Amino acid sequence: MSLGSLFKRKVRTILTVLGVIIGTTSIVVMISLGIGMKSSMLEEMMSYENLTSIEVTISEQGRDSGKADDKKKEEMHLDDALIRDFSSLPYVKSVDPILEVPVILKCGPYMAWESVQGVTPEYLEGQNIELAQGGLPLSRDELTFLYGNTIIRDFTNEKNQKGYWETGELPDIDYEKDAIFAVFDTDRYWSAGTVDENGQIIPAPKKFVVPTAGVVAGGIDDWNQYSYYVYCNIDALKTKLQKVFKGRAVPGQPTRKSGKPYKELFYSRLMVNVVDMDHVTEVQKMINEMGYQTYASVEWIESDMQVMNIIQAVLGGIGAVSLLVAAIGITNTMMMSIYERTKEIGIMKVIGCRVLDVQLLFLIEAGYIGLIGGVFGVLLSYGLSVVVNKVVEGSELGLKNLSQIPFWLAGTSIIFAILIAMLAGLAPSIRATKLSPLSAIRAE
Repeated sequence: MSLGSLFKRKVRTILTVLGVIIGTTSIVVMISLGIGMKSSMLEEMMSYENLTSIEVTISEQGRDSGKADDKKKEEMHLDDALIRDFSSLPYVKSVDPILEVPVILKCGPYMAWESVQGVTPEYLEGQNIELAQGGLPLSRDELTFLYGNTIIRDFTNEKNQKGYWETGELPDIDYEKDAIFAVFDTDRYWSAGTVDENGQIIPAPKKFVVPTAGVVAGGIDDWNQYSYYVYCNIDALKTKLQKVFKGRAVPGQPTRKSGKPYKELFYSRLMVNVVDMDHVTEVQKMINEMGYQTYASVEWIESDMQVMNIIQAVLGGIGAVSLLVAAIGITNTMMMSIYERTKEIGIMKVIGCRVLDVQLLFLIEAGYIGLIGGVFGVLLSYGLSVVVNKVVEGSELGLKNLSQIPFWLAGTSIIFAILIAMLAGLAPSIRATKLSPLSAIRAE
Protein backbone atom coordinates (compact mmCIF):
# COMPACT_ATOMS: atom_id res chain seq x y z
CA MET A 1 0.00 0.00 0.00
CA SER A 2 2.88 2.37 0.80
CA LEU A 3 4.60 1.73 -2.54
CA GLY A 4 1.32 2.02 -4.38
CA SER A 5 0.62 5.36 -2.78
CA LEU A 6 4.06 6.66 -3.80
CA PHE A 7 3.59 5.53 -7.42
CA LYS A 8 0.18 7.20 -7.63
CA ARG A 9 1.82 10.57 -6.91
CA LYS A 10 4.94 10.16 -9.08
CA VAL A 11 5.83 13.81 -9.58
CA ARG A 12 5.54 14.69 -5.90
CA THR A 13 7.48 11.56 -4.92
CA ILE A 14 10.26 12.26 -7.44
CA LEU A 15 10.66 15.85 -6.23
CA THR A 16 10.76 14.73 -2.59
CA VAL A 17 13.25 11.97 -3.36
CA LEU A 18 15.34 14.48 -5.31
CA GLY A 19 15.67 16.57 -2.15
CA VAL A 20 16.91 13.52 -0.22
CA ILE A 21 19.36 12.71 -3.04
CA ILE A 22 20.83 16.22 -2.91
CA GLY A 23 20.99 16.15 0.91
CA THR A 24 22.65 12.72 1.03
CA THR A 25 25.11 13.67 -1.70
CA SER A 26 26.04 16.87 0.12
CA ILE A 27 26.78 15.03 3.35
CA VAL A 28 28.73 12.19 1.72
CA VAL A 29 30.83 14.46 -0.52
CA MET A 30 31.59 16.92 2.28
CA ILE A 31 32.62 14.20 4.72
CA SER A 32 34.61 12.42 1.98
CA LEU A 33 36.60 15.61 1.43
CA GLY A 34 37.38 15.74 5.16
CA ILE A 35 38.44 12.08 5.14
CA GLY A 36 40.58 12.65 2.06
CA MET A 37 42.35 15.70 3.49
CA LYS A 38 42.97 13.86 6.76
CA SER A 39 44.29 10.79 4.95
CA SER A 40 46.50 12.87 2.63
CA MET A 41 48.00 14.76 5.56
CA LEU A 42 48.64 11.51 7.43
CA GLU A 43 50.30 9.91 4.38
CA GLU A 44 52.47 12.97 3.90
CA MET A 45 53.56 12.87 7.54
CA MET A 46 54.31 9.16 7.31
CA SER A 47 56.54 9.79 4.28
CA TYR A 48 59.03 11.74 6.41
CA GLU A 49 58.19 10.68 9.95
CA ASN A 50 57.80 7.32 11.66
CA LEU A 51 54.58 7.75 13.61
CA THR A 52 55.12 4.72 15.85
CA SER A 53 58.67 5.54 16.98
CA ILE A 54 59.91 7.41 20.04
CA GLU A 55 63.29 9.13 19.96
CA VAL A 56 65.10 8.78 23.30
CA THR A 57 68.01 11.01 24.31
CA ILE A 58 69.67 12.16 27.52
CA SER A 59 69.19 15.73 28.63
CA GLU A 60 71.24 17.44 31.30
CA GLN A 61 68.18 17.55 33.54
CA GLY A 62 67.64 13.83 33.04
CA ARG A 63 71.27 13.09 33.84
CA ASP A 64 71.02 15.22 36.98
CA SER A 65 67.89 13.42 38.16
CA GLY A 66 69.43 9.99 37.76
CA LYS A 67 67.87 6.94 36.14
CA ALA A 68 67.32 4.89 39.27
CA ASP A 69 68.17 5.02 42.95
CA ASP A 70 70.78 2.29 42.72
CA LYS A 71 72.58 3.71 39.69
CA LYS A 72 75.00 6.60 39.79
CA LYS A 73 74.07 9.70 37.87
CA GLU A 74 77.25 9.72 35.82
CA GLU A 75 76.48 6.18 34.59
CA MET A 76 73.29 7.29 32.85
CA HIS A 77 74.08 6.40 29.22
CA LEU A 78 72.36 5.00 26.16
CA ASP A 79 73.88 1.53 25.98
CA ASP A 80 72.95 -2.09 25.27
CA ALA A 81 71.70 -2.61 28.83
CA LEU A 82 69.23 0.24 28.38
CA ILE A 83 68.09 -1.27 25.07
CA ARG A 84 67.18 -4.45 26.96
CA ASP A 85 65.31 -2.39 29.57
CA PHE A 86 63.28 -0.56 26.94
CA SER A 87 62.61 -3.78 25.02
CA SER A 88 60.93 -5.26 28.12
CA LEU A 89 58.41 -2.40 28.32
CA PRO A 90 54.83 -3.21 27.28
CA TYR A 91 53.82 -2.44 23.68
CA VAL A 92 57.47 -2.03 22.60
CA LYS A 93 58.19 -3.93 19.40
CA SER A 94 61.92 -3.20 19.05
CA VAL A 95 64.64 -0.70 19.96
CA ASP A 96 67.13 0.60 17.38
CA PRO A 97 70.37 2.33 18.48
CA ILE A 98 71.78 5.27 16.50
CA LEU A 99 75.36 6.50 16.79
CA GLU A 100 75.75 9.97 15.29
CA VAL A 101 79.11 11.60 14.65
CA PRO A 102 80.20 14.64 12.60
CA VAL A 103 82.32 13.98 9.56
CA ILE A 104 84.00 16.04 6.85
CA LEU A 105 83.60 14.64 3.33
CA LYS A 106 86.17 15.56 0.66
CA CYS A 107 86.04 14.83 -3.05
CA GLY A 108 88.51 16.63 -5.28
CA PRO A 109 88.15 20.37 -4.63
CA TYR A 110 84.84 19.89 -2.84
CA MET A 111 84.19 19.59 0.88
CA ALA A 112 81.04 19.04 2.96
CA TRP A 113 80.32 19.01 6.69
CA GLU A 114 77.84 16.21 7.41
CA SER A 115 76.38 14.08 10.18
CA VAL A 116 76.87 10.32 9.85
CA GLN A 117 74.20 8.08 11.32
CA GLY A 118 75.45 4.65 12.35
CA VAL A 119 72.48 2.25 12.42
CA THR A 120 71.86 -1.49 12.46
CA PRO A 121 71.16 -3.50 9.29
CA GLU A 122 67.75 -4.41 10.74
CA TYR A 123 66.89 -0.73 11.09
CA LEU A 124 67.88 0.06 7.50
CA GLU A 125 65.99 -2.90 6.06
CA GLY A 126 62.90 -2.05 8.10
CA GLN A 127 62.71 1.53 6.78
CA ASN A 128 61.96 0.47 3.19
CA ILE A 129 64.20 3.22 1.86
CA GLU A 130 63.75 3.83 -1.85
CA LEU A 131 67.15 3.99 -3.52
CA ALA A 132 68.21 5.76 -6.71
CA GLN A 133 71.36 3.66 -7.01
CA GLY A 134 73.38 1.06 -5.14
CA GLY A 135 72.20 -0.69 -1.99
CA LEU A 136 72.14 -0.43 1.80
CA PRO A 137 75.35 -0.35 3.92
CA LEU A 138 74.75 -3.72 5.56
CA SER A 139 78.35 -4.94 5.87
CA ARG A 140 79.77 -4.95 9.41
CA ASP A 141 83.34 -5.42 8.16
CA GLU A 142 83.63 -2.60 5.62
CA LEU A 143 82.53 0.98 6.26
CA THR A 144 80.34 2.24 3.42
CA PHE A 145 78.04 5.26 3.19
CA LEU A 146 74.43 5.65 2.08
CA TYR A 147 73.90 9.27 1.01
CA GLY A 148 70.66 11.20 1.29
CA ASN A 149 69.39 12.66 -1.97
CA THR A 150 70.08 16.27 -0.87
CA ILE A 151 73.64 15.74 0.42
CA ILE A 152 75.10 16.66 -2.96
CA ARG A 153 73.95 20.27 -2.38
CA ASP A 154 76.16 20.60 0.72
CA PHE A 155 79.50 20.24 -1.11
CA THR A 156 81.33 23.52 -1.60
CA ASN A 157 84.51 24.37 -3.45
CA GLU A 158 87.27 24.87 -0.86
CA LYS A 159 89.07 27.38 -3.06
CA ASN A 160 86.31 29.94 -3.43
CA GLN A 161 83.96 28.67 -0.71
CA LYS A 162 81.10 28.57 -3.18
CA GLY A 163 78.65 25.77 -3.79
CA TYR A 164 75.12 25.08 -4.97
CA TRP A 165 73.53 27.75 -2.78
CA GLU A 166 75.79 30.46 -4.20
CA THR A 167 76.08 29.39 -7.85
CA GLY A 168 72.92 27.32 -8.40
CA GLU A 169 75.09 24.57 -9.90
CA LEU A 170 75.65 21.15 -8.36
CA PRO A 171 79.24 19.99 -7.82
CA ASP A 172 80.67 17.55 -10.34
CA ILE A 173 80.67 14.49 -8.05
CA ASP A 174 79.89 10.92 -9.01
CA TYR A 175 79.26 8.87 -5.87
CA GLU A 176 80.05 5.58 -7.56
CA LYS A 177 83.14 6.52 -9.57
CA ASP A 178 84.81 9.29 -7.56
CA ALA A 179 86.88 8.63 -4.45
CA ILE A 180 85.21 10.27 -1.45
CA PHE A 181 87.35 10.76 1.64
CA ALA A 182 86.00 11.02 5.18
CA VAL A 183 87.68 12.91 8.04
CA PHE A 184 86.34 11.81 11.42
CA ASP A 185 88.68 13.89 13.58
CA THR A 186 86.92 17.16 12.74
CA ASP A 187 88.45 19.14 15.63
CA ARG A 188 91.96 18.38 14.46
CA TYR A 189 90.99 19.15 10.86
CA TRP A 190 90.04 22.74 11.69
CA SER A 191 93.00 23.30 14.03
CA ALA A 192 95.62 21.60 11.84
CA GLY A 193 98.77 23.71 11.45
CA THR A 194 98.21 25.65 14.66
CA VAL A 195 100.19 25.29 17.89
CA ASP A 196 98.70 23.44 20.85
CA GLU A 197 99.19 24.22 24.56
CA ASN A 198 102.47 22.27 24.55
CA GLY A 199 103.89 24.32 21.71
CA GLN A 200 103.56 21.49 19.22
CA ILE A 201 102.16 21.98 15.73
CA ILE A 202 98.88 20.07 15.37
CA PRO A 203 99.15 17.67 12.42
CA ALA A 204 96.42 17.23 9.84
CA PRO A 205 94.09 14.29 10.58
CA LYS A 206 94.07 11.16 8.50
CA LYS A 207 91.60 10.83 5.65
CA PHE A 208 89.86 7.56 4.84
CA VAL A 209 88.39 6.51 1.53
CA VAL A 210 84.83 5.36 2.21
CA PRO A 211 83.07 3.55 -0.68
CA THR A 212 79.51 4.51 -1.57
CA ALA A 213 76.89 1.89 -0.78
CA GLY A 214 73.97 3.75 -2.35
CA VAL A 215 72.02 6.99 -2.75
CA VAL A 216 68.48 7.68 -1.56
CA ALA A 217 65.97 8.21 -4.36
CA GLY A 218 64.69 11.71 -5.04
CA GLY A 219 65.73 15.03 -6.51
CA ILE A 220 67.77 17.69 -4.76
CA ASP A 221 64.58 19.45 -3.67
CA ASP A 222 62.63 16.34 -2.67
CA TRP A 223 62.34 15.94 1.09
CA ASN A 224 61.96 12.82 3.22
CA GLN A 225 63.33 11.65 6.54
CA TYR A 226 66.44 10.20 4.87
CA SER A 227 67.33 13.18 2.64
CA TYR A 228 69.70 15.07 4.91
CA TYR A 229 71.81 12.32 6.47
CA VAL A 230 74.60 9.93 5.63
CA TYR A 231 73.96 6.39 6.89
CA CYS A 232 76.35 3.54 7.60
CA ASN A 233 76.55 0.27 9.53
CA ILE A 234 76.87 1.02 13.24
CA ASP A 235 79.36 -1.79 13.95
CA ALA A 236 81.63 -0.72 11.09
CA LEU A 237 81.44 2.87 12.34
CA LYS A 238 82.36 1.83 15.87
CA THR A 239 85.40 -0.05 14.62
CA LYS A 240 86.58 2.92 12.58
CA LEU A 241 86.07 5.42 15.43
CA GLN A 242 87.94 3.26 17.93
CA LYS A 243 90.93 3.16 15.57
CA VAL A 244 90.87 6.88 14.76
CA PHE A 245 90.38 8.06 18.34
CA LYS A 246 92.43 5.46 20.17
CA GLY A 247 92.88 6.71 23.71
CA ARG A 248 91.00 9.95 22.94
CA ALA A 249 87.38 11.00 23.31
CA VAL A 250 85.19 10.75 20.25
CA PRO A 251 83.35 14.04 19.48
CA GLY A 252 79.91 13.95 21.05
CA GLN A 253 80.75 11.09 23.42
CA PRO A 254 80.55 11.56 27.23
CA THR A 255 83.72 11.46 29.32
CA ARG A 256 84.46 10.61 32.93
CA LYS A 257 84.79 13.31 35.57
CA SER A 258 88.54 13.11 35.08
CA GLY A 259 88.08 13.93 31.39
CA LYS A 260 89.16 10.49 30.24
CA PRO A 261 86.97 8.71 27.67
CA TYR A 262 85.04 5.51 28.37
CA LYS A 263 86.24 2.29 26.82
CA GLU A 264 82.93 1.72 25.05
CA LEU A 265 81.03 3.98 22.70
CA PHE A 266 77.56 5.07 23.79
CA TYR A 267 74.67 5.66 21.44
CA SER A 268 73.56 9.17 20.53
CA ARG A 269 69.88 8.21 20.72
CA LEU A 270 67.58 5.23 20.72
CA MET A 271 64.53 4.73 18.53
CA VAL A 272 61.86 2.85 20.49
CA ASN A 273 59.38 1.29 18.08
CA VAL A 274 55.86 0.82 19.45
CA VAL A 275 53.36 -1.70 18.09
CA ASP A 276 50.89 1.03 17.02
CA MET A 277 50.15 4.75 17.31
CA ASP A 278 47.55 4.25 20.05
CA HIS A 279 50.21 3.24 22.63
CA VAL A 280 52.98 5.70 21.71
CA THR A 281 51.96 8.27 24.33
CA GLU A 282 51.74 5.60 27.05
CA VAL A 283 55.21 4.21 26.31
CA GLN A 284 56.62 7.72 26.03
CA LYS A 285 55.33 8.54 29.51
CA MET A 286 56.99 5.44 30.98
CA ILE A 287 60.35 6.37 29.43
CA ASN A 288 60.06 9.96 30.68
CA GLU A 289 59.47 8.67 34.20
CA MET A 290 62.78 6.80 33.92
CA GLY A 291 64.54 10.16 33.53
CA TYR A 292 65.08 10.22 29.77
CA GLN A 293 64.10 12.84 27.27
CA THR A 294 61.75 11.71 24.49
CA TYR A 295 60.28 12.99 21.29
CA ALA A 296 57.50 11.42 19.23
CA SER A 297 55.99 12.76 16.04
CA VAL A 298 52.57 11.70 17.28
CA GLU A 299 52.70 14.62 19.76
CA TRP A 300 52.09 17.27 17.12
CA ILE A 301 50.26 14.95 14.74
CA GLU A 302 47.50 14.41 17.32
CA SER A 303 46.82 18.14 17.49
CA ASP A 304 46.72 18.31 13.69
CA MET A 305 44.33 15.36 13.61
CA GLN A 306 42.03 17.13 16.06
CA VAL A 307 41.94 20.17 13.78
CA MET A 308 41.16 17.92 10.80
CA ASN A 309 38.36 16.23 12.78
CA ILE A 310 36.83 19.65 13.46
CA ILE A 311 37.06 20.54 9.77
CA GLN A 312 35.48 17.21 8.87
CA ALA A 313 32.63 17.82 11.32
CA VAL A 314 32.05 21.32 9.92
CA LEU A 315 31.94 19.96 6.37
CA GLY A 316 29.49 17.27 7.46
CA GLY A 317 27.35 19.91 9.18
CA ILE A 318 27.22 21.98 5.99
CA GLY A 319 26.02 18.93 4.07
CA ALA A 320 23.48 18.09 6.79
CA VAL A 321 21.70 21.40 6.13
CA SER A 322 20.67 20.09 2.70
CA LEU A 323 19.30 16.90 4.23
CA LEU A 324 17.39 18.99 6.81
CA VAL A 325 15.72 20.88 3.96
CA ALA A 326 14.87 17.52 2.36
CA ALA A 327 13.34 16.37 5.66
CA ILE A 328 11.07 19.40 5.64
CA GLY A 329 10.02 18.42 2.13
CA ILE A 330 9.21 14.89 3.29
CA THR A 331 7.08 16.24 6.13
CA ASN A 332 5.20 18.45 3.67
CA THR A 333 4.66 15.52 1.30
CA MET A 334 3.32 13.30 4.07
CA MET A 335 0.99 16.01 5.39
CA MET A 336 -0.40 16.63 1.93
CA SER A 337 -0.88 12.89 1.50
CA ILE A 338 -2.90 12.72 4.72
CA TYR A 339 -5.21 15.54 3.63
CA GLU A 340 -5.74 13.85 0.27
CA ARG A 341 -6.35 10.40 1.80
CA THR A 342 -8.53 11.36 4.77
CA LYS A 343 -11.46 9.28 3.52
CA GLU A 344 -9.16 6.30 2.86
CA ILE A 345 -7.84 6.49 6.42
CA GLY A 346 -11.40 6.59 7.81
CA ILE A 347 -12.41 3.51 5.82
CA MET A 348 -9.30 1.65 7.02
CA LYS A 349 -10.19 2.38 10.64
CA VAL A 350 -13.88 1.42 10.23
CA ILE A 351 -13.08 -1.99 8.73
CA GLY A 352 -10.82 -2.76 11.70
CA CYS A 353 -7.35 -1.51 10.77
CA ARG A 354 -5.21 -0.95 13.85
CA VAL A 355 -3.92 2.51 14.75
CA LEU A 356 -0.37 1.16 14.55
CA ASP A 357 -0.99 -0.05 10.97
CA VAL A 358 -2.13 3.41 9.93
CA GLN A 359 0.97 4.95 11.43
CA LEU A 360 3.25 2.35 9.85
CA LEU A 361 1.67 3.01 6.46
CA PHE A 362 2.97 6.59 6.44
CA LEU A 363 6.25 5.81 8.19
CA ILE A 364 7.05 3.16 5.59
CA GLU A 365 6.26 5.63 2.80
CA ALA A 366 8.67 8.11 4.35
CA GLY A 367 11.22 5.32 4.82
CA TYR A 368 11.01 4.38 1.14
CA ILE A 369 11.63 7.98 0.16
CA GLY A 370 14.72 8.00 2.41
CA LEU A 371 15.93 4.65 1.08
CA ILE A 372 15.57 5.56 -2.59
CA GLY A 373 17.04 9.02 -2.05
CA GLY A 374 19.90 7.62 0.08
CA VAL A 375 20.89 4.94 -2.46
CA PHE A 376 20.85 7.30 -5.44
CA GLY A 377 22.56 9.97 -3.35
CA VAL A 378 25.44 7.63 -2.53
CA LEU A 379 25.76 6.56 -6.19
CA LEU A 380 25.85 10.21 -7.23
CA SER A 381 28.45 10.88 -4.52
CA TYR A 382 30.76 8.21 -5.95
CA GLY A 383 30.46 9.83 -9.37
CA LEU A 384 31.18 13.31 -8.03
CA SER A 385 34.09 11.92 -6.00
CA VAL A 386 35.71 10.58 -9.17
CA VAL A 387 35.27 13.94 -10.89
CA VAL A 388 36.68 15.87 -7.91
CA ASN A 389 39.73 13.59 -7.71
CA LYS A 390 40.41 13.94 -11.43
CA VAL A 391 40.15 17.74 -11.32
CA VAL A 392 42.30 18.13 -8.19
CA GLU A 393 44.92 15.65 -9.39
CA GLY A 394 45.28 17.56 -12.66
CA SER A 395 45.51 20.92 -10.91
CA GLU A 396 48.52 22.62 -9.33
CA LEU A 397 47.69 20.98 -6.00
CA GLY A 398 48.49 17.55 -7.43
CA LEU A 399 46.65 15.77 -4.61
CA LYS A 400 45.54 12.18 -5.08
CA ASN A 401 42.25 10.82 -3.73
CA LEU A 402 41.18 14.10 -2.12
CA SER A 403 37.65 12.69 -1.92
CA GLN A 404 37.48 9.24 -0.29
CA ILE A 405 34.20 7.41 0.36
CA PRO A 406 34.76 4.32 2.53
CA PHE A 407 32.05 1.64 2.68
CA TRP A 408 31.10 2.61 6.21
CA LEU A 409 30.33 6.16 5.06
CA ALA A 410 28.15 4.94 2.20
CA GLY A 411 26.23 2.51 4.41
CA THR A 412 25.83 4.98 7.26
CA SER A 413 24.58 7.66 4.88
CA ILE A 414 21.80 5.41 3.53
CA ILE A 415 20.72 4.42 7.04
CA PHE A 416 20.88 8.06 8.13
CA ALA A 417 18.71 9.13 5.18
CA ILE A 418 16.11 6.49 6.07
CA LEU A 419 16.04 7.55 9.73
CA ILE A 420 15.75 11.24 8.87
CA ALA A 421 12.94 10.52 6.45
CA MET A 422 11.03 8.42 8.98
CA LEU A 423 11.51 11.08 11.65
CA ALA A 424 10.18 13.64 9.19
CA GLY A 425 7.16 11.41 8.57
CA LEU A 426 6.55 10.76 12.28
CA ALA A 427 4.43 13.87 12.93
CA PRO A 428 2.18 13.30 9.89
CA SER A 429 1.75 9.63 10.82
CA ILE A 430 0.69 10.56 14.36
CA ARG A 431 -1.80 13.04 12.90
CA ALA A 432 -3.22 10.27 10.73
CA THR A 433 -3.82 8.05 13.75
CA LYS A 434 -5.76 10.79 15.54
CA LEU A 435 -8.32 11.29 12.77
CA SER A 436 -11.89 10.38 13.77
CA PRO A 437 -13.14 7.45 11.59
CA LEU A 438 -16.65 8.86 11.11
CA SER A 439 -15.34 12.37 10.37
CA ALA A 440 -12.81 10.94 7.97
CA ILE A 441 -15.45 8.92 6.07
CA ARG A 442 -17.69 11.96 5.67
CA ALA A 443 -14.77 14.05 4.40
CA GLU A 444 -14.92 15.00 0.73
